[in-house]
Amino acid sequence: MEEVIVIGAGPCGLSTAIEVKKRGIPPLVIEKGSLVNSVYHFPTFMQFFSTPELLEIGGLPFVTSGEKPVRGEALKYYRAVVKAYDLQVNTYERVMAVDREADRFVVRTQKLGADHTYETSRLVVATGYYDSPNLLGVPGEELPKVRHYYQEGHPYAGLDVLVIGGKNSAVDAAMDLYQAGARVTMAYRRGAFTDSVKPWVKPVIESAIRKGWITMHWNTVVKEIAEDHVVLEKEGKVFTLPNQAVFAMTGYHPQTEMLTRLGVTIDPKTGGPVHNPDTMETEVPGLYIAGVIAAGRDANSIFIENGRFHGGKIAAHIEEQMGTTS
Repeated sequence: MEEVIVIGAGPCGLSTAIEVKKRGIPPLVIEKGSLVNSVYHFPTFMQFFSTPELLEIGGLPFVTSGEKPVRGEALKYYRAVVKAYDLQVNTYERVMAVDREADRFVVRTQKLGADHTYETSRLVVATGYYDSPNLLGVPGEELPKVRHYYQEGHPYAGLDVLVIGGKNSAVDAAMDLYQAGARVTMAYRRGAFTDSVKPWVKPVIESAIRKGWITMHWNTVVKEIAEDHVVLEKEGKVFTLPNQAVFAMTGYHPQTEMLTRLGVTIDPKTGGPVHNPDTMETEVPGLYIAGVIAAGRDANSIFIENGRFHGGKIAAHIEEQMGTTS
């Protein structure tokens, strides 16, 4: 019987585990991929929007070489945090099912082909959203050349590449692809970039578009993706472009199926799980949420910067509950 199980070893899940352990309660963290798996899958040379202080967890300083940390520095930092707090993190172990039995949760997992079962009376779901891209829903989206994640531009040198979207991930991908020698076209359903684009990047991408280095189609949607071309629609006009690769940087959404099976209500307005924001406990006793999964459809409202504080709320409530039942 585990005291606390945290599903998800992202920064918010790790922060929760740390805060719980600080209170003398040993947590078990289960992660289907690598440590901070979403950060690992960020673009290879990505620079964070935030300063290192806003990404810190557990009170450990995040020292970087520049004003803004890069992906590699973040990976090193979170590895160091796990080591410093001696957290038990089971990586590459996938949660297959969670059931509620009486006053406890039964967590069934699989790792290296072997089945495992854990029991706990306190479960924290911190599964993030990076594994669930928002799909376009157009013919050809299933083709191998279509990707919803971006790592680096080198493999696409000399190719006709379409980047769909106009937020930070799309802008970063487009610029990196151009610098790697790809012929880059962007398609964005809006008529201009929003203020959410990083301020030091926005003038660079706008300059690249003005100079013709990157072709931008505003107010444009994708109608179809084929092996050697894409079909776009711009203000009622349909046209075709040659294409060898597509990056659909259309955002992501959290998965709430596990929570609904356990009896958690999803707010029809926000798409978020119903929970107490002061404790992060759902309406199911002992079941908590941490990180972006609490945001519902507005995934941009919770980041590492504010999601990292969910752990303190959860740990304080668990400590209080354990004190009243002991």
